[in-house]
Amino acid sequence: MIKNKRNKDIAVFDFFCGCGGTSSGFQKSGMDIAFALDIDPDAKSTFTKNFPETTFCDKSITNITDSDLFPTLNNHKNDYQLFCGCAPCQPFTKQNTESPESDTRKSLLSQFGIIIEAHKPDFVFVENVPGLQKVPTRDQGPFPAFERLLKKLKYEFSYGVVAAQDYGAPQLRRRFILLASKHGEINIPSPTHGKNGDNTYRTVRDAIENLPAIEAGETYKNSDFLNHRAAKLSELNIERIRASEHNGGGRNNWPKRLWPDCYTRTKENGETHSGHTDCYGRLWWDKPATGLTTRCISYSHGRFGPPEQNRAISVREAARLQGFDDDLVFTGNLNSMARQIGNAVPVDLAFAMGNHFIEHIEGIDG
Repeated sequence: MIKNKRNKDIAVFDFFCGCGGTSSGFQKSGMDIAFALDIDPDAKSTFTKNFPETTFCDKSITNITDSDLFPTLNNHKNDYQLFCGCAPCQPFTKQNTESPESDTRKSLLSQFGIIIEAHKPDFVFVENVPGLQKVPTRDQGPFPAFERLLKKLKYEFSYGVVAAQDYGAPQLRRRFILLASKHGEINIPSPTHGKNGDNTYRTVRDAIENLPAIEAGETYKNSDFLNHRAAKLSELNIERIRASEHNGGGRNNWPKRLWPDCYTRTKENGETHSGHTDCYGRLWWDKPATGLTTRCISYSHGRFGPPEQNRAISVREAARLQGFDDDLVFTGNLNSMARQIGNAVPVDLAFAMGNHFIEHIEGIDG
């Protein structure tokens, strides 16, 4: 655990913690994960298994009370307190089809703001999809009100869209982040990887090459690699992935008889419907993976085939691409584990932001 010159810890309160992506990154940077909140029972099972000393609250943030927070706040009253608000991102994605009025998740950032106003933590961290700050106020977008609240409470803050691969994630993933401080100016840290960083991008090979080969539907039995389990594939999909070239191949390698009907229909102008080009694709060894989704272990839902093996990526492979260490164990069924991983904040991104907060605090104490 990191202690600065004033001998104060950094206590993290992780709202919408999910399975623990933010907490894993912040803990790796040296912070104390003091409190976590999530209403998903499978995420709770995973989180509490891996963070047994953290106080966990399984209420909705809309129902949380002072009595839920005060014991942990009092235990860490002499520490710096960092509140994380990585609310469900689906309301702000391009694919969201819910109307602003019907999707109640859009109010969660506002509820997080109420908690910040009540307790005024030293630091605030928000992570979401790039569309968060683009929802106009007239469409009930929560971000302008949240920004006004931070200004009213005298926080210094910075926000913007970053690429997770620029901070060490072996995955292409653009995210909106906000960092706020009660203790002076704070900015988004410079990239650590890629053309603007000191390190090359991490790749699929870096993340998963040393995992043992398994077949579709198989679970690796050795306890060295827990959750190394792949979903079953139909005979048709086995034939499809066998027809895909290694290292980035996809349906363009297939004979037309293997193509799904949705990719053979023609548009009104006579052009063939191209569909999502990554679906049924293999990853490349020496590139970062494409962005993981909540269906990241499904061969048909993205470029989620391994570079060479004839199956979809396993739960453990997906976890590694999201930055989780092998000692973090996931619970629930296959679909639930994939959803937990796909929803998680990339651990490497959280680790980089955690390091930046610590450097910021060292600047305060210096």
